[in-house]
Amino acid sequence: MTSRSYEQLREDFPVFEYSGYDFSIEEHDIQMQFHFATGEYEFHPKMKLSLGKYAISTLCEENINGIIFQIGMIELISYWKCTCSPTLLIRSYKLDEAMQKWWKKLYFNGLGEFFYQNKIQTSEEEFLHFEFSEACPAASILTYPHISDSSRVVVPIGGGKDSVVTLEALRKECQVIPFIINPRGATLDCARIAGFPNEEDIVILQREIAPQLLELNKQGFLNGHTPFSAMLSFYSLLVSYGTNTRDVALSNESSANEPTIPGTKINHQYSKTLEYEEDFRYYVKTFLNDSNHYYSYLRPYTELQIAEMFAKHPQYFPVFKSCNAGSKENKWCCNCSKCLFAYIILSPFIDNDTMVSIFGEDLLDKPEMEQYFDELRGVAPNKPFECVGTIDEVNKALEMIRESRRDKYLISKLVN
Repeated sequence: MTSRSYEQLREDFPVFEYSGYDFSIEEHDIQMQFHFATGEYEFHPKMKLSLGKYAISTLCEENINGIIFQIGMIELISYWKCTCSPTLLIRSYKLDEAMQKWWKKLYFNGLGEFFYQNKIQTSEEEFLHFEFSEACPAASILTYPHISDSSRVVVPIGGGKDSVVTLEALRKECQVIPFIINPRGATLDCARIAGFPNEEDIVILQREIAPQLLELNKQGFLNGHTPFSAMLSFYSLLVSYGTNTRDVALSNESSANEPTIPGTKINHQYSKTLEYEEDFRYYVKTFLNDSNHYYSYLRPYTELQIAEMFAKHPQYFPVFKSCNAGSKENKWCCNCSKCLFAYIILSPFIDNDTMVSIFGEDLLDKPEMEQYFDELRGVAPNKPFECVGTIDEVNKALEMIRESRRDKYLISKLVN
């Protein structure tokens, strides 16, 4: 495979098109397909949102059209990034200047890790500009009906400790509607233990990546991290409207605000930050509908506080998973920074034998993890490009377990 350069791809593919989208309502399911293209390549990813027993009886295409157009704008990032075309042509609706500015900020900051990893030097002003078909109506017409029900809350479940803490806290206060994207073992098991044993008890999004994009990745087109949580925020609008539920409670903690590359704005977790959360609320209020309330329940808490809260729910120990590398097999891979971070942050509150039973091995006694250990505690130049806590939180956790785990290989590396 020969990698294609950023400059060459922009020259070869000067225009990327958001050609349009189709959608339909089938009972309580919303089927969507988006149409993107550049040069000789076309992408037609399909999505299916199943609202199940939570669907309102007045679902209609007119009311969800605007939301689905916005979802297409966020799905587009995954496809545009393969060529980084300098012009983005949108054929359905025209964004006004304020909307264009908002989307450019999200694309630029949400792709900060992607630009860094691919050694791309650019600026928010230069990397992209929008064009629109002459006949495009203004996107400002895309609103949706008022959402009134604040007696319940949509809670996205990711299968890790954070969404478990949010689930357990909120289900004691109000009716929870669990929301899962591409269900897997850990997400379904956490939902089951929380009191949602069947798939019909859960709002489920089946999200597809177009095969053509995967093929271009193999051919050396640009690839890298995209802002997943921003995508989640726009799908949450559709869930919010489709269930007439005003509140959507994320599980993003305060540590998401810390940059991955110190001294920069490059952050693996950009779309989990308070800055993005506030930007999203501004976008919905200004351009769509002021009735949706999107927030993070865990924002006031540190990773250590969340770990301590999670440790009070041992029924989840056998099933929760936070490892991306092992997600397809529903396991902890025990060879990545995400696994090591989870092991460190939970160890002050869960005894060593139980930690080993959760993960299958003692990650603090594993020399192969030393590089990740140094990245997590701030000895290496950068933090890992993963959803992990702050350097201060990691070091505080290590101090808390230093005496009780002093015989472990990694702990022995701490300098007095």
